[in-house]
Amino acid sequence: MTDVVDVHRPVSGDVIDLILADHALFELLLRQLRDASADRDAVRGALANVLVAHAEAEEKFVYPKLRKRSAVGAHEAEHGAEEHAEGHEALLKVLELKGTDTKAFDDAVEELSAKVNHHLVEEELTILNPARSELGSRARADLGAEFVRERNRQIDDNCGTLTNVRALVARSRREGKLD
Repeated sequence: MTDVVDVHRPVSGDVIDLILADHALFELLLRQLRDASADRDAVRGALANVLVAHAEAEEKFVYPKLRKRSAVGAHEAEHGAEEHAEGHEALLKVLELKGTDTKAFDDAVEELSAKVNHHLVEEELTILNPARSELGSRARADLGAEFVRERNRQIDDNCGTLTNVRALVARSRREGKLD
C-alpha cells in the first residue's frame, strides 16, 4: 500500500514564508523517511519531488532576483546552487536503492538529512535574512508568485524521478558544482 504524501501546493504568498514552509516540510519528510514504520517509498518520492522543485524554482527565480536587487551577492547565490547540487547527489543515492529497510538506505538518508539541514541553516542565515531587509512586501509577494508557479509546475512534471535527478546531478558535475 502506498500512501499519498501531501507536498502542499501554495498559490501565492511572501517568498520568504513560502521557502520557510518548504524547509519545514523537508524536515518533516526527512523525519518520516527515518521512521521505519512509515511508507518510506511514498515519502521518498514526495521528498524527491518537492526538494527538486524547490531548488529549481529558487535557482530560476529567487536567487537571480535577489542578486539583481543586491540583496545577496554572487557568492551566496552560487554557494546555494552548489548546495542544491550536493543535495541532489545525496538524494540520488536514496533514490537508487531498491529497498527502504536496509542499513544502506538508513545511511543514505542520514547523508541526505545532513546535506539538506546544512543548506537550510545557511540559506536562512545568508540569503533569507538579507532578503527580509532588502525586499519590500510587494516584491516578496511578486517573487513568491513566481516561485510557487515554477515549484508547482516542476511537481506536476514529476521532477523527482530517478531519471531526472540523475540528469540534474550529471549537469551539476559538468558545470563544476560537484567535485
